[in-house]
Amino acid sequence: MATKARFVNLDAMIPRTDFAFVDDVPATSQEKPHQIRITDLKPDGFMRPILRKPDFQRETNHWSPEQVVSLLECCLSGDLIPSIILWKSPTFIFVIDGGHRLSAIRAWIEDDYGDGAISRSFFGDAISKEQKGAAERTRLLVADRVGRWSQMEDSVKKPNINERDLKRISAIASRAMHVQWVEGNAEKAEASFFKINTQGTALDDIEELLLSNRRKPIAIASRAVIRAGMGHKYWSNFASPSCGEIEALAKRIHKTLFQPEFDTPIKTLDLPLGGSTGVRAALQVLIEFALEANRDNKGEPKMIRDQSDDDTGLATKECLTNSLRLASRLTGNDNGSLGLHPAIYFYGPTGRHSTPMFLGLSMLISKKLINNDNGFFEKFTAIRSRLELALIEHKELIATVLQKTISKYRTTTYALLIEQLVRKLHTDPNLSITDNNVVEFTALSGKIVIGGHLRAGEKFSDDTKSAVFIREALKSALKCPICSGYLDPGKSISYDHVVQRAAGGLGSQANCQLTHPYCNQSFKNKTNQDNA
Repeated sequence: MATKARFVNLDAMIPRTDFAFVDDVPATSQEKPHQIRITDLKPDGFMRPILRKPDFQRETNHWSPEQVVSLLECCLSGDLIPSIILWKSPTFIFVIDGGHRLSAIRAWIEDDYGDGAISRSFFGDAISKEQKGAAERTRLLVADRVGRWSQMEDSVKKPNINERDLKRISAIASRAMHVQWVEGNAEKAEASFFKINTQGTALDDIEELLLSNRRKPIAIASRAVIRAGMGHKYWSNFASPSCGEIEALAKRIHKTLFQPEFDTPIKTLDLPLGGSTGVRAALQVLIEFALEANRDNKGEPKMIRDQSDDDTGLATKECLTNSLRLASRLTGNDNGSLGLHPAIYFYGPTGRHSTPMFLGLSMLISKKLINNDNGFFEKFTAIRSRLELALIEHKELIATVLQKTISKYRTTTYALLIEQLVRKLHTDPNLSITDNNVVEFTALSGKIVIGGHLRAGEKFSDDTKSAVFIREALKSALKCPICSGYLDPGKSISYDHVVQRAAGGLGSQANCQLTHPYCNQSFKNKTNQDNA
């Protein structure tokens, strides 16, 4: 999960500029170069400071370490490299196609594969373990198969250069990539990009969704949160103080949903609610989560495109505020926080994060907030310990039910299950949840649900290790003395007076207990009022 080196993040190597603020005219008819040399991308190269990616260009994070090294090997061996496609404005040269190729070469020159000085400045503190792992693997492969750029520069300074280095230096000095130019205005350049990206390495669904809706509040908000307010600032053209407020909100949401990062096998119960910070999976989660947090009681907006473009930043700020409000209900130390334990509510039987579980419960909580259904939270807390026992005991079956549900209905299915469990457990204090109840409450009554049983090998898999750790760790985990539900002390805790201060209770150790914030500030007070 967190440390597996799948894709290299080279997004910092070529800055972005918003096409909306570029002169909508092509450059003058002056001669345009037909080649880009490797040396043009050095820090003192004249082309490097004027290279830009348009705001609709995908993130440069789709290549594996092996692909980066393969491109560099092609550069040195003289193998064919596809043409770079550019468009020139009066100020900048925009990369319409070839961003990964140019970024990989600059990354080699700078020794920055997503974790170097340029990337640290670009991403701030939001460089994940996964990104660092990919960078280190790339660096090792480059050193082994290509050689570091710094070694080449050192070789040039030597009076006697060995034959191997001499060949590499010769290749670097003479190697150039062919350039094709898009003629016309900015609109023509944008159209060319989308036409090109229906061929070759096509845009994936999330990329296309974000690019085609890039000025919608949820798209801007999701991109802000995924990098904790760092990376390319898609909101930078909003007037102050919106920019600073957007970044601050994004950092808080990122911390609430995606920290701490974790490795497999799992060795801690301090797990992130939103799962891994891997960009593709996390963006999908963020988009759906933001939609849930910003829908009204009629279910609008249903999709990102239903929103209007945000020209001022106010709509993006509102989107982030609503998203933080929902996230703070799930976890955190605010008074209304339920402090939901991720291992129980959002992770499957093998310790893998479940997106349908996370989004399903988010959907349910959001609807109750929109409808001001405070009674639901009181019922939830009253039966919380029994609910959590049922979720733990039937986790395998719940995972199987979700797996056998059509993917687009899994989120709704989990929301329905939790709502039905709360209602049934509250109605019948003696009810003990069975497998049949789980199937019935997910509207699969009458269908045969068969669990998947994988044959175990001789060695323990990461999934097995994670499952056993969670099982054993929960046996000794802290519980709230008010509702008897599990506490997530790393993220959500409240210090409660056993004997209330109004009744003479002191701030002593003996009079302090750890509770869920909602149990302390809302449920306990309501219960005391009802009993008065």
